[in-house]
Amino acid sequence: MTHALHDPVRHNAWATTHILEFCRGLDEQTLHATVPGTYGTVIATLRHIIYCEIDSLERLLGREPTDPWQQGETTGLDVLMEHTALLATDWEVFLASDVDSERPLQPDEGTNTIPAGIVIAVVLYHGNEHRGQICTILGALGHEPPDLTPWAYAFARGRMRV
Repeated sequence: MTHALHDPVRHNAWATTHILEFCRGLDEQTLHATVPGTYGTVIATLRHIIYCEIDSLERLLGREPTDPWQQGETTGLDVLMEHTALLATDWEVFLASDVDSERPLQPDEGTNTIPAGIVIAVVLYHGNEHRGQICTILGALGHEPPDLTPWAYAFARGRMRV
């Protein structure tokens, strides 16, 4: 039996990889474009998604934080792809462990602990929200953004067939 979180977590990893692959075909002007109501530029939003996920997953795995933000605004798509591949592997390690959604984690800010299940929910929501913002930017610039839905993931990974 597989863990109930496998598909949501794997969809998250697949969607981030898929948008990164799409962005490899974009010019620098597009990567540095933004529109009102979004987090920032395409590349800044990709960094934000991945750096936040690294931080959260390290906390879930009980690892010392690596502070991915120290890389700043110089990280390009190739390095982000490497980070994303490592994240996918680390999620599998996490899911293979005894996942306790009630395990208290120390907060980034404040004094109250946060249940691990809430951190997982935040990671999945956060990634979807910001990937959607990237697709908004791309659409506003006349690009047809990739389909990042769970349905597209299911077909791409053979979890569903026509």
